Amino acid sequence: MFTQANYSGSSIEQYTMLSKQLDALLDGEKNSIANLSNASALLNQFLERINWVGFYLMEEGELVLGPFQGLPACVRIPVGKGVCGTAVADKRTMLVEDVQAFPGHIACDAATRSEIVVPLMKEDQVIGVLDIDSPELDRFTKDDQQGLELFVNVLMKHL
Repeated sequence: MFTQANYSGSSIEQYTMLSKQLDALLDGEKNSIANLSNASALLNQFLERINWVGFYLMEEGELVLGPFQGLPACVRIPVGKGVCGTAVADKRTMLVEDVQAFPGHIACDAATRSEIVVPLMKEDQVIGVLDIDSPELDRFTKDDQQGLELFVNVLMKHL
């Protein structure tokens, strides 16, 4: 099993290895909650300088809290609201250097300073989002975005 010490930095090669680990970990399992739980645990182990990692899932037109690692979180987020809701509305990854400067940011954890949200897409529909928060400003890079989008693409094969 990978540990945080096995990875340093956030290069695409390391995300590729992490995505292969995810694929092997989820191979043969069909339960979405189990797979999302293991995916959030794997990211929590891999990523440094984060304070929350998890999933929100679309349910009756809004995002509802799913499996995660971190402090208790907001349970429901309307589409178009906050970083997560904007990622759903725009169907694109949101890389936010400073959440306090993001219009309409929803502060579930006051310690969060930066955030990345990757939509989970199935047949051109958003079924949820991967949300990762950091207590550091400008924590996430374009390499993180590319690597996490790869991770989500692998995850989607198992949902």
